[in-house]
Amino acid sequence: MLIGSQPLSDHAQAAQLVRAYVPDIPNWVQLPAYKREGMLAQYAAGLPGLAHDGDRTFVDTRSDHFDEEMLAFFEEYLAIGEQPDRIDQSRFALSPEDAPGFYALRDHLAAKPDTLFAVKGQITGPITFCTGLTDQDRRAIFYDDGLRDAAVKMLSLKAAWQVRQLRKAGVPVIVFIDEPALAGYGSSELISISKEDIGAVLHEVIAAIHEQGAAAGVHVCANTDWSLLLTSAVDIINFDANGYFDKFVLYGDQIKQFVTRGGCLAWGMVPTAQADQIEAATLDGLWAQWQDFSRQMAAIGIPADTLRRQSFITPSCGTGSLTPALGQKVLELTQALSAKIREA
Repeated sequence: MLIGSQPLSDHAQAAQLVRAYVPDIPNWVQLPAYKREGMLAQYAAGLPGLAHDGDRTFVDTRSDHFDEEMLAFFEEYLAIGEQPDRIDQSRFALSPEDAPGFYALRDHLAAKPDTLFAVKGQITGPITFCTGLTDQDRRAIFYDDGLRDAAVKMLSLKAAWQVRQLRKAGVPVIVFIDEPALAGYGSSELISISKEDIGAVLHEVIAAIHEQGAAAGVHVCANTDWSLLLTSAVDIINFDANGYFDKFVLYGDQIKQFVTRGGCLAWGMVPTAQADQIEAATLDGLWAQWQDFSRQMAAIGIPADTLRRQSFITPSCGTGSLTPALGQKVLELTQALSAKIREA
């Protein structure tokens, strides 16, 4: 299974790589080469007060039309609650201009490939979105209760819309909530945001995914307080095992409880952060690392067969910042390691 971004500028080429390396769980691709496909920009359309000043996108709460836009937003949100089919013609549907990778995946699925096990979508998480997007005074919208509520509901419905589209393939749907900002929990970056605040907004997005019959994953590409996720309703936790397994395994009792209740771990085994690490990575080295990690998981009470059954192998993060050659090596290693673990 892959994380969303690739270091390319051609969506057809990116989709072809997905089909080649993860035909059983294809995902739609984000290409950071296009500003419109950034983590904030790709999902911001439809938010009340959205404004642009050169390269900057922000929410203008002082606009003459802001209150009117907020009212229209919540009216549309409530209307979809009463008539769910209206979502397809609403602001909560991703457009081909904002998410061409999604439409490339949808076209592929329409051909009914015979290798599918599941299909994967993704959404920027509410913590990352609401702390990254600011108002006209450069204050994060997370600290405005009304805007935060609107943003979380918007992300929830954009995730739900993806599920409605992707489940037409007739296989399970997984939607990853990408939350790099959670790496700042407990630091000065998120010092004024409580664990309860984080849990509440994550729960709303997870619940929207579950209501559509899909599985929800959370991807964090660095270290965090893993109890935030291990005790949540999320189905899959995707962590950078290559760089932070020693921190993750400290939560042994909670990991065991999470796996026992049926939760899955998506292991970011293949490095993506530094070119020299990728160049040095080999299948034999990653296999040896996996065996070591498996032994440590067994020591906290998770048998090897359970671990294999409830695990996915992924890159440690997206490959959007890499060269195309290194990005392809990451895909090759991810595919090869996953196959080796399944065959063991």
